Amino acid sequence: MPELTPSDLAFAVADPTRLRLLMLLHVARRELCVCELTASLDLDQPKISRHLKALRERGVLSTRRDGQWIHYRLDPQLPLWAIDVLRGFADGTTGQTPYVDDAARLAHAGCAP
Repeated sequence: MPELTPSDLAFAVADPTRLRLLMLLHVARRELCVCELTASLDLDQPKISRHLKALRERGVLSTRRDGQWIHYRLDPQLPLWAIDVLRGFADGTTGQTPYVDDAARLAHAGCAP
């Protein structure tokens, strides 16, 4: 996969749903499955999956398959500048809706493997 470019990251954060997904994965600091992301953002699965696919294709996310489950995380190969940008967005969204609500729902989201 080609290296992440600033244009790729700008695309990733330009959409509110993709930004919410990235912020949730950033603050969770662990991989999350689609059901956790769907429950946390309170959005339907096809919409979440479409955005996850776009983020994966741009090289922002990586996946791990475990049977029928696919787990998503921020790509561990993200360049430092991209991590700094995401950290800046996380700092800027602290305490704001819908990000606080997303994190609260994640705390109660559970998926059976």
